[in-house]
Amino acid sequence: MKITDIQVHPIQAPGRTLVVVTVSTDKGITGVGEAGLQRRWKAIVGAIEHMKKWLIGQDASRIEYLWQRMARGGFYPADWLIGSAIAGIDIALWDIKGKELGVPVYELLGGRCRDHVEAFTNPAYLNRSQTVADDGLIQRVEASDPEATAELAQRIQDKGFKYFRIGLPDQGDRLDPRLSVRQCIRQFRAVRDKVGDDLELMVDLHTRLSPEEAIWFCREVKPLNMYAVEDPIRSEHMHGYRRIREQTTVPIAAGEQWANKWEFREPIEKEWIDFARIDICIAGGISEAKKIAAMAEPHFIKTLMHNPLGPICTAASLHIDIACDNAGPQEVLFSPDILPEVMQCDFQLRDGTRLTIPTAPGIGVTFDAEAAKDYPAEMTEPPHYHRPDGSYTNY
Repeated sequence: MKITDIQVHPIQAPGRTLVVVTVSTDKGITGVGEAGLQRRWKAIVGAIEHMKKWLIGQDASRIEYLWQRMARGGFYPADWLIGSAIAGIDIALWDIKGKELGVPVYELLGGRCRDHVEAFTNPAYLNRSQTVADDGLIQRVEASDPEATAELAQRIQDKGFKYFRIGLPDQGDRLDPRLSVRQCIRQFRAVRDKVGDDLELMVDLHTRLSPEEAIWFCREVKPLNMYAVEDPIRSEHMHGYRRIREQTTVPIAAGEQWANKWEFREPIEKEWIDFARIDICIAGGISEAKKIAAMAEPHFIKTLMHNPLGPICTAASLHIDIACDNAGPQEVLFSPDILPEVMQCDFQLRDGTRLTIPTAPGIGVTFDAEAAKDYPAEMTEPPHYHRPDGSYTNY
């Protein structure tokens, strides 16, 4: 079965650009994938145009061979950009293989380990469907109001949610790390006082802290029995996690900006982290994610798949979650039915708390390329933050 075409379909969904990739074959089977780095989608288009020149005519069933050639064939090893382009193609190739054999992708990865996959999100995203809180309450939480944060946590617990996750508060377009840390600590203390020990607390620090600030934060929240402290320091400085691990036992999740198994290798082998935050649409797709998960398993490190994207990223991550024994809960920011006229999913997010098991061949997402044309992608930017003195800092 030969590859006959590869197309990129940048789509503007509510709140997010989705970079959908389709791979067509001479058997009439088309696979669908998704590329990360969505705010640089024109670069993804360009990277795939380069790889497409030699991919057309290749055997679509040789997924690992094609992955190695895409990752290593440009002389320079794959980084975030090339890893994102590879991910879109790789997920589509697994989708093709599942469709050809008539089975869901997780069956090709060893079969089902669990009956459902737990899910978590951020309150601001839950609020989009008005299932948990009103906009005013969310705004107060994002402004670091401890009382509002505790009230929202209580509502979430009452709705049956297991995980409560917020981010480090900012000050508009400014970020004072020490001020933000103090505010966030007060929020979590108020939550634990309000809801007790049953709700699992998570925080996404979004690479905004220095190692010493991260250690300070972890020491302050240790009595609160956090489930995970995510990505506290810049991803470029992975050795900083050694310093954090030496000075705290708070569970650390890291890796959402790491592009391949080589970047995950030392933090996993040295057990500097407790959760591997694999972004399947940046770190080379299903082929690479399953290797990282396997690396983590003998170290009792769980996956905590990063998923800031749409239904295809959710689906691909879900198949890893289903097939890997060491999978943790799955991040879901956007509902599988975010664009129902463009994408239909053979799985559901039930009550916002769990993902069901797909049974359709492939990854379980049907994509309508014609309908997608009604949602052309826009050039978007994340917030650009500065410290109080005007120097730039991470979003």
